[in-house]
Amino acid sequence: MDGGNWKEMFAAAEEGDLALLKYHVSRGVDVNYAHPEFLSTPLVATILAGQEEVAHFLLAAGADPTLHSEFDGLTPVQAARRVGWTGLEDKLVALGAQSLPRAAAGKSWFGRLFSRSDS
Repeated sequence: MDGGNWKEMFAAAEEGDLALLKYHVSRGVDVNYAHPEFLSTPLVATILAGQEEVAHFLLAAGADPTLHSEFDGLTPVQAARRVGWTGLEDKLVALGAQSLPRAAAGKSWFGRLFSRSDS
């Protein structure tokens, strides 16, 4: 096994190039590695890039649903919450990730921060 090319795999994941991503995964590229130049995990980067199909593929390929991405400062669940993918967030939790409390209905965290409880 040659290990493939992690940087090319990472770029393919972010860009949604599923065929190239599948090639590198089949060659043994570690989907949980965070390269020291990037410090970002492929799963979190993929979610933040808006590549939902790729995120599901990475999970099927063994991506760790709990792995924190140092560069982004997020877990996969936090990234899914940021982009509003509740289905993916639920899947991550089902795969062992820690769930986050749901925001109050109709109010964002920003709205709750500035709302007055005495009015």
